[in-house]
Amino acid sequence: MGEGKPAFRKAALALNGGSTDELVVTLGCQLSKPGLTELVAIHVIEVDWSHELSDELTEENEAASAVLDQAEGIAERFKVKLTGDLLQAREVAAALVDEAIEIGADAIIMGLPYRKRFGGDFVIGDTIPYVFHNAPCEVIVVREPMPTAAKVETVPALATASASVVVAPATPRASGTERFASWGFRNRSRGNGHRKEGDGG
Repeated sequence: MGEGKPAFRKAALALNGGSTDELVVTLGCQLSKPGLTELVAIHVIEVDWSHELSDELTEENEAASAVLDQAEGIAERFKVKLTGDLLQAREVAAALVDEAIEIGADAIIMGLPYRKRFGGDFVIGDTIPYVFHNAPCEVIVVREPMPTAAKVETVPALATASASVVVAPATPRASGTERFASWGFRNRSRGNGHRKEGDGG
């Protein structure tokens, strides 16, 4: 990147409600240049097969809206404009890639928590490898700092991390449905690019 040239024109910030969300938004803001870049925070609610994609998942929607509110608060501190997309989909990784393509993002920024399985193997999960393999744009992954030995989080041997992220070439809001309605909301069938009608879509 040349001096003064932004790292991206539009970046999709992949948020999952985990410990790395603040890192992702902060990095996006630090790489932004006022008037030249745009940030879109994306949170995907994974809908299991016991529900239709169009079902109103009140508890999940409230939690997801709070994630986007937090992202907006961080962006406001950096004086960076940020918009948010809240999706319901069968597969998080596929929905994230599809959404990044649809909004015309030339970068995806993701977060990776520092986790190990029992035995010492580092856990990267399934989302990041999928995005690396399928996203046509640049993918930037930021890993949280390594904790002290006494605090390293471990997961069961067969479990995978739920978060994703690395680099590859405050004003309170209204609560309840009013806050949820402030973010763009759409449904995706398995995250394969097919839209279904949703509130605010």
